[in-house]
Amino acid sequence: MSQRPEDFTPRRYEVRHRTTYTYDGPVESCYERGFLAPRETPTQRVVVNQVHVSPEPHQISEHVDHFGNRSFYVEVRTSHTELVVEKTSVLDVSWAQVDLDALNRWTVGGAVGALAEEGDPVERATYLLPSPLVQPDPTVVEYCRSVIGPQMPLGDALVAITRGIFRDFEYRSGATTVRTTLPELLEIRAGVCQDFAHLALGCLRSLGLPARYVSGYLETQPPPGQKKLEGSDASHAWLSVQVPGGAWVDLDPTNDHLCDSRYVVTAWGRDFRDVSPLKGVVFSESKNSSLKVAVDVNRVDALL
Repeated sequence: MSQRPEDFTPRRYEVRHRTTYTYDGPVESCYERGFLAPRETPTQRVVVNQVHVSPEPHQISEHVDHFGNRSFYVEVRTSHTELVVEKTSVLDVSWAQVDLDALNRWTVGGAVGALAEEGDPVERATYLLPSPLVQPDPTVVEYCRSVIGPQMPLGDALVAITRGIFRDFEYRSGATTVRTTLPELLEIRAGVCQDFAHLALGCLRSLGLPARYVSGYLETQPPPGQKKLEGSDASHAWLSVQVPGGAWVDLDPTNDHLCDSRYVVTAWGRDFRDVSPLKGVVFSESKNSSLKVAVDVNRVDALL
């Protein structure tokens, strides 16, 4: 698990996320809800956020949901064959390096006991109880115990589960869907970031550690000598686990990494269903539709 000192210096990013729905017939109206703005967190400050919807929406409103995320409601009642939802955000991002030695003063079991005594009971229950896509299952517990256990030092255990999923599962787009269960994932041993985050959540929750699903972005770099392509980035998912003292540690099993200043947070919840980027209802006779998503995560040098 590689970490570099420069990963933790403050950075300014511009994030552009464009979602385009195209239909083969007119859509009379649509009603969408999604997370069109990043949230303020201890690791980032939102400088600018702009939202553009085409056709012009009849209604667009924002509220803060149960998890503290900025949730938008969009209503379009103009007939259309294409819906475009685009957000542009500028953020200052700075993650502190995780002190694994300090975490290793606790065992996993000791940390569970400390959190039960000191933690907020509502927050603890929210991120510890089963959720729609992270259900308790013997196969999840069995996999978890093959990698980490209650007597393991906490810091070592968090590294081990991150590295273990990276080692044991193949990243393969199309191998799973948003309905894939954890037992199915453990059977096929392949998936995407969403799946790996869900599995890590299931493992940590089975041990008694509150853990939440995080949706956002990761700065990527093109191969040496090649130019970064417009729209070539993608949204990303990882997880965050609570440790004694109330802090949260973010883990990215897709890339075998503790999260650093390349990571931009949009929203968090119990699992993917709580933070789906955009979902809704469409009224149309259209039989077919297509979805195109273009994401750019660019570092900005000049301060606004």
